[in-house]
Amino acid sequence: MTALAEARPAVAFRTDRPFWRRNVSLTVSLYVVLALGSLVFVYPFLWMLATSLRSLAGVGGSGASVWPREFLWDNYTRAITSFPFWRYALNSVLTTFIPIVGTVFSCSLAAFARLRVRFSGVVFAVVLATMLLPGEVTMVPQFMLFNNLGMIDTLYPLILPAFFGSPFYIFLFRQFFARMPSELADAAVVDGCGWFRTFLLVYLPLARPAVVAVSILLFMGYWNNFLGPAIYINSDQWKTLPLALAGFQSVNGTDTPLLMATSVLITLPCLVVFFVAQKHITNGITFTGGR
Repeated sequence: MTALAEARPAVAFRTDRPFWRRNVSLTVSLYVVLALGSLVFVYPFLWMLATSLRSLAGVGGSGASVWPREFLWDNYTRAITSFPFWRYALNSVLTTFIPIVGTVFSCSLAAFARLRVRFSGVVFAVVLATMLLPGEVTMVPQFMLFNNLGMIDTLYPLILPAFFGSPFYIFLFRQFFARMPSELADAAVVDGCGWFRTFLLVYLPLARPAVVAVSILLFMGYWNNFLGPAIYINSDQWKTLPLALAGFQSVNGTDTPLLMATSVLITLPCLVVFFVAQKHITNGITFTGGR
C-alpha cells in the first residue's frame, strides 16, 4: 500500500503532459478571465462598427447595442465623398511610410554595435537618457526651429525628424546587432567591405525580424499621429486623416454614423497590419530581449 500511495502522485502530476491537461480548472478559469477582459477593449470598436451601419435616427434608439438593426453600407460611400478623403489619405501615407524608412535606417545605423568607437558605451547611455525627457520639453524648440526654416504648414516637420533616429528603436537594434557573431564582420572585412558596406550588406539584411517589428510599431504611431499635424498643419491641403477627422466632426455636427464610418476606414489599415504581422512583432522584440 505504501508503494502504491507513493506511485500515485507521480502518475497524477506527470510533467510530460501539456499544461492545460495537468491543470484543467486553472486553464478554464484563465481563459474565462481573459475573455471577459478582452470584452472591455473590443466593445468600443464593435459599437463603432455597428454605429457606422445605422441611420441617424437609429443611433439614439439602439443605445449600447453592438448589433445594428439596419445595415446602411452607403454610409461608407458618403464618408469618402463628403470630404477630400483621398487627399488626406495621401498625406497620411507620405507622413507614415517616409518616416518609417528614415527611422529604420537612421536607428539601425546608429545602433550598429560592431563599430569600435571610443566611449561608445557612454554615448549609448546618453542616448538612452534622452528617453527620460518628455516630448513637451522639445516641442516648443522644435516648432521654433521649423518656423525659422519656413516649414510651417508643410509636411516637412512631420517627416524630417524621423531621419535623426529615436532612442528606443536604437536600443532595439543595438540589442539585435549585439547578438550577431563577430565573425560576420571579420569575414566582411576580409572580402574588402568597409564599415558602411558591412552594415548595409551583412547586418541590415540579417536584422529583418527587428526591421519588421520596428516598422509595424512605427506604422501604428505615425498613421494615428494627431498632435504633430495639429501643431504644424494649418491649411486643408496638407491635413492628414486623423487631423481631418477632428475637423470632420465639427463640420458634420451630429451625423454620428458618418463620423463612425470614417473612423472605421481610418482604423482599418492599423487592424490589418497588426493582425497580419503580430507574429513578427513578438518575434522581433523577443529576439532583441537578451543576449
